[in-house]
Amino acid sequence: MSTDLAATLDLDALHDRIDTVLADVLRRSPAGIPSQMGSGVGELTRALADFVLAPGKRIRPLLCVLGWHAAGGGDGKESLWRMAASLEVFHAFALIHDDIIDNSPTRRGRPSVHRAFAARHRARPDADTFGVHAAILLGDLALICSDALMNSAGLTKRQQHAVLPLLDAMRGELLLGQHLDLLTTGRPTGDVDEAMAITRLKTAKYTIERPLHLGAALAGADRDLLALCSAYALPSGGLPAARRPPRCLRRPVPYRQAGPRGPPLGQGHRTHGACHPAGHARTAQNTRRAGRPGGPRRRGRRAHPAHHPAHRRPDTVESMITERYERALAVLDTDLLAPPIAAALRQIAARAVIRTA
Repeated sequence: MSTDLAATLDLDALHDRIDTVLADVLRRSPAGIPSQMGSGVGELTRALADFVLAPGKRIRPLLCVLGWHAAGGGDGKESLWRMAASLEVFHAFALIHDDIIDNSPTRRGRPSVHRAFAARHRARPDADTFGVHAAILLGDLALICSDALMNSAGLTKRQQHAVLPLLDAMRGELLLGQHLDLLTTGRPTGDVDEAMAITRLKTAKYTIERPLHLGAALAGADRDLLALCSAYALPSGGLPAARRPPRCLRRPVPYRQAGPRGPPLGQGHRTHGACHPAGHARTAQNTRRAGRPGGPRRRGRRAHPAHHPAHRRPDTVESMITERYERALAVLDTDLLAPPIAAALRQIAARAVIRTA
């Protein structure tokens, strides 16, 4: 390990290093696409750089770096930084396509990619359709660039054997989560298990667990450390963001606040914060009674997460956040983690329960 691990794990410094790597890769012609192919290619590559380099939390590459250090990887090597950067570019692919699926107007306080393309080509009679098609291609380009970063990371045979199955698993889990999300959107239900399964796939595993696993596996982690990463990730990755810190957080979190947040992956779809067991039975009952004499006053209105009792009972949601937050932190009280690594993971768990915008 580094002689000054606490300084090495300064999250702001890691954030800046990740941005530097991303800028170096994306401001050149990415994925081997020749720049002389014309203005169309230039528009795509500039759009990808603008999207990826916009202010963001960089949570996945940060966790990848923390997983590396947790496994005793020492000072970061080029392979680590390229793999960490590849996770952010893969996330760009997922967000761009997700915004198309949701027809989201904005992302991170700016027009979503398909809306930006449409506005840029508004003179075309098919501007909106063009915007969607161009955004699909840009998402594909982000996926290609993510693969190119991994392929150029210089992984040894051992590292490939350890890392690539985890990378495939992360991608498959995200795809399955997105599909389940589509299947359940607009279908009223109080099925908490279904909501939790989607949250595990799209948030806990994709955002927290797999990035930690990838960094740790790159450094040669054993099964015990990978299991510890999972035990921390699954509760902390399932935390719904709160508009204000719950009671378990008494002080501001000293980790960089992100820029304006856009809609999260899968905005408007089912989450466990909207299907909390404290009220799901009552919601299901109201759904059955809707439109019947003596039913709810707004006759015929379907149950919707926004109208769920959990949203009208902040104390219930807060207790759920607190319980999961404390469960994630309890996992970090172990000799398997150096204190600076545990401290950095605590900061990241704390940010998961605070909505910054």
